[in-house]
Amino acid sequence: MDYTYPYSWIIPLIPLPIPMLIGVGLIVFPRATKNLRRMWSFPSIFLLNIVMLLSVYLSIQQINKSSIYQYVWSWTINNDFSLDFGYLIDSLASIMVILISTVGILVLFYSDNYMYHDQGYLRFFSYMSFFTTSMLGLVTSANLIQIYIFWELVGMCSYLLIGFWFTRPIAANACQKAFVTNRVGDFGLLLGVLGLYAITGSFEFRDLFEILNKLVYNNEVNFLFLTLCALFLFTGAVTKSSQFPLHVWLPDAMEGPTPISALIHAATMVAAGIFLVARLLPIFIIIPYIMNFISLIGIVTLLFGATLSLAQQDIKRSLAYSTMSQLGYMMLALGMGSYRAALFHLITHAYSKALLFLGSGSIIHSMEAIVGYSPDKSQNMVLMGGLKKHVPITKTAFLIGTLSLCGIPPLACFWSKDEILNDSWLYSPVFAIIACFTAGLTAFYMFRIYLLTFEGHLNVHLKNYSGQKSGSCYSISPWGKEIQKNKFSLLSTNTNNNEKGILFFFNTTYRIFDNGKKMICPFISIPCFGIQNTFFYPPESDSTMLFSMSILVLFTCLVGIIGIPYNQSGIDFDLLSNLLNPSINLLHPNPNNSMDWYEFFINAIFSVSLAFFGIFLAFFLYKPIYSSFKNLNLQNSFVKGGNNRILWEKIINLIYDWSYNRGYIDFFYRISLTGGLRRLAELTHFFDRRGIDGIPNAFGLISFFVGEGIKYLGTGRISSYLLFYLGFVLIFLLFYLFLLVF
Repeated sequence: MDYTYPYSWIIPLIPLPIPMLIGVGLIVFPRATKNLRRMWSFPSIFLLNIVMLLSVYLSIQQINKSSIYQYVWSWTINNDFSLDFGYLIDSLASIMVILISTVGILVLFYSDNYMYHDQGYLRFFSYMSFFTTSMLGLVTSANLIQIYIFWELVGMCSYLLIGFWFTRPIAANACQKAFVTNRVGDFGLLLGVLGLYAITGSFEFRDLFEILNKLVYNNEVNFLFLTLCALFLFTGAVTKSSQFPLHVWLPDAMEGPTPISALIHAATMVAAGIFLVARLLPIFIIIPYIMNFISLIGIVTLLFGATLSLAQQDIKRSLAYSTMSQLGYMMLALGMGSYRAALFHLITHAYSKALLFLGSGSIIHSMEAIVGYSPDKSQNMVLMGGLKKHVPITKTAFLIGTLSLCGIPPLACFWSKDEILNDSWLYSPVFAIIACFTAGLTAFYMFRIYLLTFEGHLNVHLKNYSGQKSGSCYSISPWGKEIQKNKFSLLSTNTNNNEKGILFFFNTTYRIFDNGKKMICPFISIPCFGIQNTFFYPPESDSTMLFSMSILVLFTCLVGIIGIPYNQSGIDFDLLSNLLNPSINLLHPNPNNSMDWYEFFINAIFSVSLAFFGIFLAFFLYKPIYSSFKNLNLQNSFVKGGNNRILWEKIINLIYDWSYNRGYIDFFYRISLTGGLRRLAELTHFFDRRGIDGIPNAFGLISFFVGEGIKYLGTGRISSYLLFYLGFVLIFLLFYLFLLVF
């Protein structure tokens, strides 16, 4: 055994000093820590580079030796109960650590420029480093209890990062929605963990797999209870990986900064559910009903996510639904038992989608130079168009990521998606048809995003929103604080608003750009008095942001090579299968890694044809419209002209309404769950006031009125008392005689 394995426990702890030191610095030396805040990006990236080097070295050892290393030590011992804590290094853990570290490095490098104007810069890097620690601990966990602990830590970091700009009500609501939705899955995961312990008496993966196989083989377990426990475990994965119907938190999670979307909601955290199912697949695979259910949820999710992305106007939200759809492909593959295909697509999608999210962040960053910090404007694709002339590098990177996600060879996602499509034909022709249709739909909505963003004409300039003819490249802090009173202003001839002039310098300003030639934007370097109709064009992003995107372009182009099987003359170039051999052997004792290349090319021609058809349809519907119309009405952009367009427009509008309104799932939850709980709370409140409190209050009122009535009967005259006494005796005797007679 290689000497590196015994020290692998340090991998999750390597990024941990960053949030600790930032916290101590803000308490002990707050002014110095804030003034030197940008220096914290270097140790964050440096420590994550160490993690990446260790993970690559461990992966090489996995390929050469095909070994699994686990080390545990006792944490709690009480009579027959023993809880261990440790780490597990196998092929699955190695893949996840490489993904987390490589994408994390590029995202942090990108974030240094993207977030430096924000007052929460230190808080951002602290949260990101702690999230990286939690995610690394999750993927290297040796038992279910340890996974659950890090699972909750990852959820907490996600909550903090989604609500990073917590002064904005929409961001605060988004993080609360994510928190509440994830509690459903986390509670189910906890019930599943406890249920498996009740059956097997262990939390360790090896013990769980061996004991459950033995119990099922000997028919010594309640199969219904075991199925229920497995279903609860899968519930945790459904929520974390945004599977239908618990997917509603992911689109709203885009309210966080874009680097968070690239790291957490595209490459790592949403992959935690896929990781959990892959880790526990030996349990699920002995329960056929659960495997069928997993594949069903996957096929519904991939189709549902693709349809919901069709009409979204927010670029990040559209990419979020795309992520949901691609996660559905992975879940479908796991449900079919295609362990290799699922992990292959997990790798290729992570780099491609991270590239797309960072590209969208570059677009947003550039648009903010025009409209200021306004997410409903800077992220709205309807207000974009023609950006390819102004951000050519971002456009090229985004196009490569789009082509990869569409499944165009030889880019990364082509190889993994085709493998899933091929396996789906063997599993279920119905599922295969839906998966292939969704592949064409993916090409359509991805090129819709590309065309709305980069092609045609620029649909927005500064005067469209503020009525200003000139302005500066300064931005308020996304903390949500109002701009302070201006020191200087330029006189304006604008009569469309009540402002005396245009804000030029502020007491507190944060430049969007601070790098060489973009220190001051060219179009505002010289004040232009009296000039009207001044247009502003989005500048290209900073070189550090473009560097991260360029590296992801290389990954997107080349990472598919690791999964291409090539066996000739004893030479094996299928790196992915070699890496996954221990896990594949655990699931399938006699795996077949060979590929029928003739069948592969036939299927590839079919899938690529679907992708090109989706691309052609997107060009047909969107390209002419952008060439003809400067201001686009999105709902009318689906169809233009034609004598028999009424029925076609009704169908298109129906699809548009379904997609734009998110499949009405949020509306259904708002009416049934939120509204139902509110009505239940009101009913409970009414019962509490009128029932719980009302009964004692009623007795009090009765006692009060009875006392008041008796008070007037107490006259002090004995004759009156005797009269009342005889009256009550007479009433009692009459009642007694009535009972005797009847």
